[in-house]
Amino acid sequence: MIEIFKAIILGIVQGITEWLPVSSTGHMILVDEFLKLNLSAQFVSTFLVVIQFGSILAVLTIFFKKLNPFDGSKTSFQRRETIDLWMKVVVAVIPSAILGFLYDDAIEAAFFNPTTVAIALIVYGIIMIAIENRNKRPKINDFSQVTYKLAIGIGLFQCLALIPGTSRSGSTIIGALLLGASRYVAAEFSFFLAIPTMLGASGLKLAKAGFAFSGLEWAVLATGSIVAFIVSVFVIKLLMDYIKKHDFKVFGYYRIILGIIVLAYFYLLK
Repeated sequence: MIEIFKAIILGIVQGITEWLPVSSTGHMILVDEFLKLNLSAQFVSTFLVVIQFGSILAVLTIFFKKLNPFDGSKTSFQRRETIDLWMKVVVAVIPSAILGFLYDDAIEAAFFNPTTVAIALIVYGIIMIAIENRNKRPKINDFSQVTYKLAIGIGLFQCLALIPGTSRSGSTIIGALLLGASRYVAAEFSFFLAIPTMLGASGLKLAKAGFAFSGLEWAVLATGSIVAFIVSVFVIKLLMDYIKKHDFKVFGYYRIILGIIVLAYFYLLK
């Protein structure tokens, strides 16, 4: 029951931080210091990735109509637009998929540490604030204006998220804003891009682990994923409402503060 309770807490953290541009990895590192799962190291490593599956289901649930090309209420033109959107998402995910497949283990071994995470949190927090301070009017305010060139550009920015602490949503949102997208388009495209990205990462991690988990481990994984799904539904809706009237600067400041906390804890307090 204690491990199940820990999975619930981790699911809440995952559900909140996956969609906000604040780095779920940075938060997981801190939470793991105080709430370690007493299970095998291989399972814990797999759990922290596969728990994202619940978050993916939240995106598919909220945006099901928009992402479903076979919706009977859509016109033929709207169906073609939906298929075109999926094609742009697929194109955008290719760069990070290739790099992740080839260098996932090497990147994790080299960069999965508090120093890298803290620096990434602070640096990208500063970049986020700087971008918002430009006060530049976006050129792309609707998905019909999203080109394949823009999709590839956002996909290249997602490659930055292979470095822990960068934040997948943070890197794609920053990229989209720099390339002229509105906050709303940037956030939604980041959500859609997460579907193949996180499915691929989860599948790869499960394949490497070999699915050889105990009954308790499967229960922990299921609990974390279900909680992540429920929390993600609320967080995604809240974020989309928030950015209608506000910018991303608050997340930039939060990242900087969190980065300082990570450095202080691991190098001054621990």
